Amino acid sequence: MEEAADPAAEVGQVIVDVEYASITFVETQVRAGRPPNPAMTPSLPLILGNGVGGIVCDVGEAVDPHLLGRSVVSTTGGRGGYAERVAVDQSQLIAVPEGVALADAVALLADGRTALALMQLADVQPGETVLIEAAAGGVGTCLVQLAKSAGARVIACAGSAEKLAAIEPLGADVVVDYSRKRWGEVLRERGELADVVFDGVGGDIGAEASKLLRNAGRVCQYGMASGAFTELPPDARQRKVILLRGLNLDPIQARALSVQALERAAAGQLRPVVGQVFSLEQAAEAHAAIEARATTGKTLLRVRQAVGGAGKA
Repeated sequence: MEEAADPAAEVGQVIVDVEYASITFVETQVRAGRPPNPAMTPSLPLILGNGVGGIVCDVGEAVDPHLLGRSVVSTTGGRGGYAERVAVDQSQLIAVPEGVALADAVALLADGRTALALMQLADVQPGETVLIEAAAGGVGTCLVQLAKSAGARVIACAGSAEKLAAIEPLGADVVVDYSRKRWGEVLRERGELADVVFDGVGGDIGAEASKLLRNAGRVCQYGMASGAFTELPPDARQRKVILLRGLNLDPIQARALSVQALERAAAGQLRPVVGQVFSLEQAAEAHAAIEARATTGKTLLRVRQAVGGAGKA
Protein backbone atom coordinates (compact mmCIF):
# COMPACT_ATOMS: atom_id res chain seq x y z
CA MET A 1 0.00 0.00 0.00
CA GLU A 2 1.30 3.43 -0.94
CA GLU A 3 0.04 7.00 -0.81
CA ALA A 4 -0.69 8.58 -4.18
CA ALA A 5 -1.89 11.99 -5.24
CA ASP A 6 -5.58 12.21 -6.03
CA PRO A 7 -6.29 11.93 -9.76
CA ALA A 8 -7.52 15.02 -11.59
CA ALA A 9 -10.47 14.93 -13.96
CA GLU A 10 -9.47 15.84 -17.50
CA VAL A 11 -11.91 16.98 -20.18
CA GLY A 12 -14.72 14.43 -20.45
CA GLN A 13 -13.73 12.61 -17.27
CA VAL A 14 -15.14 12.17 -13.77
CA ILE A 15 -13.57 11.16 -10.48
CA VAL A 16 -15.13 8.21 -8.71
CA ASP A 17 -14.79 7.56 -4.98
CA VAL A 18 -14.31 3.81 -5.22
CA GLU A 19 -16.22 1.53 -2.86
CA TYR A 20 -15.58 -1.78 -4.64
CA ALA A 21 -12.98 -2.86 -7.16
CA SER A 22 -13.31 -5.98 -9.27
CA ILE A 23 -10.61 -8.66 -9.41
CA THR A 24 -10.31 -10.95 -12.42
CA PHE A 25 -8.29 -14.12 -12.88
CA VAL A 26 -6.43 -12.48 -15.77
CA GLU A 27 -5.16 -9.84 -13.34
CA THR A 28 -3.53 -12.55 -11.24
CA GLN A 29 -1.82 -13.86 -14.38
CA VAL A 30 -0.63 -10.39 -15.39
CA ARG A 31 0.66 -9.71 -11.90
CA ALA A 32 2.54 -13.01 -11.90
CA GLY A 33 4.16 -12.20 -15.25
CA ARG A 34 2.21 -14.93 -17.05
CA PRO A 35 -0.50 -13.15 -19.05
CA PRO A 36 -2.44 -15.28 -21.53
CA ASN A 37 -1.10 -13.02 -24.27
CA PRO A 38 2.48 -11.65 -24.01
CA ALA A 39 1.21 -8.35 -25.44
CA MET A 40 -0.70 -7.87 -22.17
CA THR A 41 2.55 -7.55 -20.19
CA PRO A 42 2.41 -4.02 -18.77
CA SER A 43 5.08 -1.45 -18.13
CA LEU A 44 5.83 -1.09 -14.43
CA PRO A 45 4.94 0.35 -12.05
CA LEU A 46 1.18 0.16 -12.43
CA ILE A 47 -1.98 -0.14 -10.35
CA LEU A 48 -4.09 -3.14 -11.36
CA GLY A 49 -7.85 -3.08 -11.69
CA ASN A 50 -10.19 -2.56 -14.64
CA GLY A 51 -13.59 -2.36 -12.95
CA VAL A 52 -14.84 -0.17 -10.11
CA GLY A 53 -18.02 0.98 -8.45
CA GLY A 54 -18.62 4.02 -6.29
CA ILE A 55 -19.87 7.61 -6.18
CA VAL A 56 -18.99 10.38 -8.62
CA CYS A 57 -17.25 13.04 -6.53
CA ASP A 58 -15.87 15.41 -9.18
CA VAL A 59 -16.34 16.18 -12.87
CA GLY A 60 -14.10 17.67 -15.50
CA GLU A 61 -14.90 20.05 -18.33
CA ALA A 62 -17.64 19.06 -20.79
CA VAL A 63 -19.21 16.69 -18.25
CA ASP A 64 -22.80 16.84 -17.02
CA PRO A 65 -22.60 18.23 -13.44
CA HIS A 66 -25.72 16.26 -12.54
CA LEU A 67 -23.49 13.17 -12.41
CA LEU A 68 -22.12 14.37 -9.05
CA GLY A 69 -23.26 12.05 -6.30
CA ARG A 70 -24.45 9.33 -8.67
CA SER A 71 -23.81 5.68 -7.86
CA VAL A 72 -21.98 4.22 -10.86
CA VAL A 73 -19.82 1.39 -12.13
CA SER A 74 -17.17 1.82 -14.79
CA THR A 75 -14.19 0.28 -16.50
CA THR A 76 -10.95 2.17 -15.99
CA GLY A 77 -9.27 1.57 -19.33
CA GLY A 78 -7.34 -1.45 -18.08
CA ARG A 79 -5.63 -0.24 -14.93
CA GLY A 80 -5.94 1.91 -11.82
CA GLY A 81 -8.91 0.25 -10.12
CA TYR A 82 -7.18 -0.92 -6.93
CA ALA A 83 -7.34 2.58 -5.47
CA GLU A 84 -9.61 4.86 -3.48
CA ARG A 85 -10.18 7.28 -6.34
CA VAL A 86 -10.02 6.85 -10.10
CA ALA A 87 -10.48 9.09 -13.12
CA VAL A 88 -12.67 7.53 -15.81
CA ASP A 89 -14.22 8.70 -19.06
CA GLN A 90 -17.81 9.87 -18.76
CA SER A 91 -18.69 7.61 -21.70
CA GLN A 92 -17.81 4.52 -19.67
CA LEU A 93 -20.07 5.29 -16.71
CA ILE A 94 -23.07 3.05 -16.06
CA ALA A 95 -25.63 4.13 -13.52
CA VAL A 96 -26.43 1.44 -10.96
CA PRO A 97 -30.12 0.54 -11.38
CA GLU A 98 -32.49 0.92 -8.48
CA GLY A 99 -32.67 -2.25 -6.42
CA VAL A 100 -29.20 -3.49 -7.44
CA ALA A 101 -26.54 -3.44 -4.73
CA LEU A 102 -23.30 -1.72 -5.70
CA ALA A 103 -21.25 -4.85 -4.99
CA ASP A 104 -23.52 -6.86 -7.30
CA ALA A 105 -23.21 -4.24 -10.00
CA VAL A 106 -19.41 -4.35 -9.83
CA ALA A 107 -19.52 -8.15 -9.91
CA LEU A 108 -21.58 -8.07 -13.12
CA LEU A 109 -19.66 -5.28 -14.84
CA ALA A 110 -17.15 -7.65 -16.47
CA ASP A 111 -18.44 -11.14 -15.67
CA GLY A 112 -22.03 -10.40 -16.68
CA ARG A 113 -21.04 -8.92 -20.01
CA THR A 114 -18.60 -11.78 -20.66
CA ALA A 115 -21.27 -14.38 -19.98
CA LEU A 116 -23.78 -12.60 -22.23
CA ALA A 117 -21.20 -12.31 -25.02
CA LEU A 118 -20.36 -16.01 -24.71
CA MET A 119 -24.04 -16.94 -24.93
CA GLN A 120 -24.33 -14.90 -28.11
CA LEU A 121 -21.16 -16.43 -29.55
CA ALA A 122 -22.31 -19.98 -28.83
CA ASP A 123 -25.89 -19.24 -29.98
CA VAL A 124 -27.39 -21.50 -27.31
CA GLN A 125 -30.83 -22.78 -28.33
CA PRO A 126 -33.74 -24.09 -26.22
CA GLY A 127 -33.45 -27.82 -25.61
CA GLU A 128 -29.68 -27.96 -26.09
CA THR A 129 -27.35 -29.30 -23.40
CA VAL A 130 -24.62 -26.97 -22.21
CA LEU A 131 -21.57 -28.00 -20.18
CA ILE A 132 -19.98 -25.19 -18.16
CA GLU A 133 -16.49 -25.51 -16.71
CA ALA A 134 -15.53 -23.45 -13.65
CA ALA A 135 -19.25 -23.06 -13.09
CA ALA A 136 -18.72 -21.78 -9.55
CA GLY A 137 -16.67 -18.80 -10.75
CA GLY A 138 -17.86 -15.30 -11.53
CA VAL A 139 -18.49 -15.92 -15.24
CA GLY A 140 -19.56 -19.53 -14.66
CA THR A 141 -22.33 -18.68 -12.19
CA CYS A 142 -23.70 -16.16 -14.68
CA LEU A 143 -23.51 -18.70 -17.52
CA VAL A 144 -25.49 -21.26 -15.51
CA GLN A 145 -28.33 -18.78 -15.05
CA LEU A 146 -28.27 -17.45 -18.60
CA ALA A 147 -28.20 -20.94 -20.14
CA LYS A 148 -31.14 -22.04 -18.00
CA SER A 149 -33.13 -18.93 -18.91
CA ALA A 150 -32.40 -19.71 -22.59
CA GLY A 151 -34.08 -23.09 -22.15
CA ALA A 152 -30.94 -25.24 -22.11
CA ARG A 153 -30.13 -28.27 -19.97
CA VAL A 154 -27.08 -27.34 -17.88
CA ILE A 155 -24.21 -29.57 -16.75
CA ALA A 156 -22.25 -27.44 -14.27
CA CYS A 157 -18.71 -28.51 -13.37
CA ALA A 158 -16.46 -27.33 -10.56
CA GLY A 159 -13.57 -28.59 -8.48
CA SER A 160 -14.98 -29.30 -5.01
CA ALA A 161 -18.13 -30.25 -3.13
CA GLU A 162 -18.25 -26.76 -1.60
CA LYS A 163 -18.30 -25.17 -5.04
CA LEU A 164 -20.98 -27.54 -6.25
CA ALA A 165 -23.12 -26.49 -3.28
CA ALA A 166 -22.89 -22.88 -4.51
CA ILE A 167 -23.97 -23.89 -8.02
CA GLU A 168 -27.02 -26.02 -7.16
CA PRO A 169 -29.29 -23.10 -6.13
CA LEU A 170 -28.70 -21.50 -9.55
CA GLY A 171 -30.72 -24.20 -11.30
CA ALA A 172 -28.14 -26.51 -12.88
CA ASP A 173 -29.62 -29.83 -13.96
CA VAL A 174 -26.43 -31.81 -13.27
CA VAL A 175 -23.46 -30.84 -11.09
CA VAL A 176 -20.10 -32.57 -11.49
CA ASP A 177 -16.93 -32.45 -9.40
CA TYR A 178 -14.15 -32.61 -11.98
CA SER A 179 -11.50 -33.08 -9.32
CA ARG A 180 -12.73 -36.69 -9.16
CA LYS A 181 -11.20 -39.33 -11.39
CA ARG A 182 -13.20 -40.55 -14.39
CA TRP A 183 -15.66 -37.64 -14.18
CA GLY A 184 -15.89 -37.47 -17.96
CA GLU A 185 -16.30 -41.22 -18.34
CA VAL A 186 -19.08 -41.21 -15.76
CA LEU A 187 -20.96 -38.56 -17.71
CA ARG A 188 -20.53 -40.49 -20.96
CA GLU A 189 -21.77 -43.69 -19.34
CA ARG A 190 -24.87 -41.80 -18.22
CA GLY A 191 -25.41 -40.42 -21.72
CA GLU A 192 -24.77 -36.84 -20.63
CA LEU A 193 -23.43 -35.37 -23.86
CA ALA A 194 -23.29 -31.67 -24.68
CA ASP A 195 -24.13 -29.48 -27.64
CA VAL A 196 -22.03 -26.64 -26.23
CA VAL A 197 -19.00 -26.59 -23.92
CA PHE A 198 -18.04 -23.30 -22.29
CA ASP A 199 -14.32 -23.82 -21.75
CA GLY A 200 -12.72 -21.33 -19.41
CA VAL A 201 -10.20 -23.74 -17.90
CA GLY A 202 -8.40 -25.40 -20.79
CA GLY A 203 -5.75 -28.08 -20.29
CA ASP A 204 -6.82 -31.55 -19.24
CA ILE A 205 -10.24 -30.45 -18.00
CA GLY A 206 -11.04 -28.70 -21.26
CA ALA A 207 -9.84 -31.70 -23.23
CA GLU A 208 -12.04 -34.09 -21.23
CA ALA A 209 -15.03 -31.79 -21.56
CA SER A 210 -14.59 -31.56 -25.34
CA LYS A 211 -14.83 -35.35 -25.58
CA LEU A 212 -18.40 -35.02 -24.31
CA LEU A 213 -19.49 -32.96 -27.31
CA ARG A 214 -22.05 -34.36 -29.70
CA ASN A 215 -21.26 -34.36 -33.41
CA ALA A 216 -21.25 -30.78 -34.73
CA GLY A 217 -21.10 -29.50 -31.16
CA ARG A 218 -19.51 -26.14 -30.26
CA VAL A 219 -16.67 -25.59 -27.84
CA CYS A 220 -16.45 -21.98 -26.77
CA GLN A 221 -12.96 -21.24 -25.42
CA TYR A 222 -12.66 -18.05 -23.39
CA GLY A 223 -9.89 -18.75 -20.88
CA MET A 224 -6.98 -20.90 -19.85
CA ALA A 225 -7.10 -20.97 -16.06
CA SER A 226 -5.06 -24.18 -16.19
CA GLY A 227 -2.27 -22.34 -18.01
CA ALA A 228 -2.93 -23.78 -21.48
CA PHE A 229 -5.74 -23.73 -24.01
CA THR A 230 -7.62 -26.95 -24.71
CA GLU A 231 -6.33 -29.27 -27.40
CA LEU A 232 -9.35 -30.74 -29.14
CA PRO A 233 -9.51 -34.55 -29.46
CA PRO A 234 -8.07 -36.11 -32.65
CA ASP A 235 -11.52 -36.93 -34.02
CA ALA A 236 -12.82 -33.36 -33.59
CA ARG A 237 -12.65 -32.58 -37.31
CA GLN A 238 -14.28 -35.87 -38.25
CA ARG A 239 -17.10 -35.15 -35.81
CA LYS A 240 -17.39 -31.59 -37.19
CA VAL A 241 -16.76 -29.99 -33.80
CA ILE A 242 -16.87 -26.20 -34.10
CA LEU A 243 -14.22 -24.19 -32.22
CA LEU A 244 -15.26 -20.71 -31.11
CA ARG A 245 -12.62 -18.49 -29.54
CA GLY A 246 -12.32 -14.79 -28.82
CA LEU A 247 -14.97 -12.18 -28.07
CA ASN A 248 -13.28 -9.10 -29.56
CA LEU A 249 -15.77 -6.63 -28.13
CA ASP A 250 -15.28 -2.96 -28.88
CA PRO A 251 -15.93 -0.46 -26.03
CA ILE A 252 -19.45 0.30 -27.25
CA GLN A 253 -20.40 -3.38 -27.43
CA ALA A 254 -18.82 -4.11 -24.04
CA ARG A 255 -20.67 -1.26 -22.36
CA ALA A 256 -23.98 -2.30 -23.93
CA LEU A 257 -23.58 -5.84 -22.60
CA SER A 258 -22.71 -4.56 -19.12
CA VAL A 259 -25.85 -2.41 -19.18
CA GLN A 260 -27.87 -5.46 -20.23
CA ALA A 261 -26.41 -7.51 -17.36
CA LEU A 262 -27.40 -4.84 -14.83
CA GLU A 263 -30.87 -4.57 -16.35
CA ARG A 264 -31.30 -8.32 -15.96
CA ALA A 265 -30.17 -8.07 -12.35
CA ALA A 266 -32.69 -5.28 -11.69
CA ALA A 267 -35.41 -7.49 -13.21
CA GLY A 268 -34.43 -10.41 -10.99
CA GLN A 269 -33.21 -12.49 -13.94
CA LEU A 270 -29.50 -12.58 -13.08
CA ARG A 271 -27.91 -12.80 -9.66
CA PRO A 272 -24.15 -12.56 -9.23
CA VAL A 273 -22.54 -14.75 -6.60
CA VAL A 274 -20.16 -12.59 -4.60
CA GLY A 275 -18.25 -15.25 -2.75
CA GLN A 276 -15.66 -13.21 -0.89
CA VAL A 277 -14.75 -9.60 -0.26
CA PHE A 278 -11.25 -8.52 0.77
CA SER A 279 -10.11 -5.08 1.90
CA LEU A 280 -7.86 -3.04 -0.37
CA GLU A 281 -4.98 -3.81 1.97
CA GLN A 282 -5.61 -7.52 1.38
CA ALA A 283 -5.24 -7.41 -2.42
CA ALA A 284 -2.29 -9.82 -2.29
CA GLU A 285 -4.32 -12.26 -0.17
CA ALA A 286 -7.19 -12.00 -2.64
CA HIS A 287 -4.90 -12.88 -5.53
CA ALA A 288 -3.44 -15.80 -3.59
CA ALA A 289 -6.92 -17.15 -2.84
CA ILE A 290 -7.95 -16.95 -6.50
CA GLU A 291 -4.74 -18.64 -7.65
CA ALA A 292 -5.23 -21.41 -5.07
CA ARG A 293 -8.75 -22.07 -6.43
CA ALA A 294 -10.04 -21.29 -2.95
CA THR A 295 -12.74 -18.84 -4.07
CA THR A 296 -16.35 -19.20 -5.15
CA GLY A 297 -18.18 -16.77 -7.40
CA LYS A 298 -16.85 -13.25 -7.74
CA THR A 299 -14.03 -11.82 -5.62
CA LEU A 300 -14.12 -8.10 -4.83
CA LEU A 301 -11.96 -5.58 -3.04
CA ARG A 302 -13.77 -3.39 -0.52
CA VAL A 303 -11.95 -0.10 -0.87
CA ARG A 304 -11.58 2.16 2.16
CA GLN A 305 -12.49 5.72 1.30
CA ALA A 306 -9.77 8.36 1.02
CA VAL A 307 -9.08 10.65 3.93
CA GLY A 308 -7.76 14.13 3.18
CA GLY A 309 -6.11 15.08 -0.07
CA ALA A 310 -4.25 11.90 -0.85
CA GLY A 311 -5.48 8.39 -1.45
CA LYS A 312 -4.08 4.91 -1.11
CA ALA A 313 -3.35 2.63 -4.02
